[in-house]
Amino acid sequence: MYITCLDLEGVLVPEIWIAFAEASGIPELRRTTRDEPDYEKLMKWRIGILREHKLGLKEIQETIAKIEPLEGAKEFLDELRSITQVIIISDTFTQFATPLMKKLGWPTIFCNSLEVAESGEITGFKMRIANSKLATVRALQSIGYDTIASGDSYNDLGMIKASKAGFLFKSTDKIKADNPEIPAYETYGELMSAIKRAMD
Repeated sequence: MYITCLDLEGVLVPEIWIAFAEASGIPELRRTTRDEPDYEKLMKWRIGILREHKLGLKEIQETIAKIEPLEGAKEFLDELRSITQVIIISDTFTQFATPLMKKLGWPTIFCNSLEVAESGEITGFKMRIANSKLATVRALQSIGYDTIASGDSYNDLGMIKASKAGFLFKSTDKIKADNPEIPAYETYGELMSAIKRAMD
């Protein structure tokens, strides 16, 4: 029995924080897990910048409402879900992900949650579990599933390396160079073929 575990941002949808950096005119917010491996450190830094600019959840959700899945992402996901169970495992937050899940046909997603004041200020965040991607893959394996995993960032490497088959997708040159043993793909067709081969 296989379950395919996919990252969300950079794999199925554009990076939310990059889109918000452009919409808000705050270039520092372009920093993502492709640049900073420590997610908690990255989020605390982001919350500090939001506070400094007096921006909250409402402004970010307005940007998210305009984000569309990457070209071909929904079709890829639909085909993949017809042949295997799929779980999106993301370090994003339910308050960000829900509108995007609607556009992707409501796939299953495991993610985190934001702590938001009545004023709309983002005051903190609650991680679902430490090392959530790797921990989730290990948990699925412990109940009898073989996992196949794909993602684009540093925080995806744990689940990719721990899975029966793992692939980088639309990753950076540095991550690919640092992990030459992981097959890397740029198109959904290539990734689909690789997943199907892994399941044979």
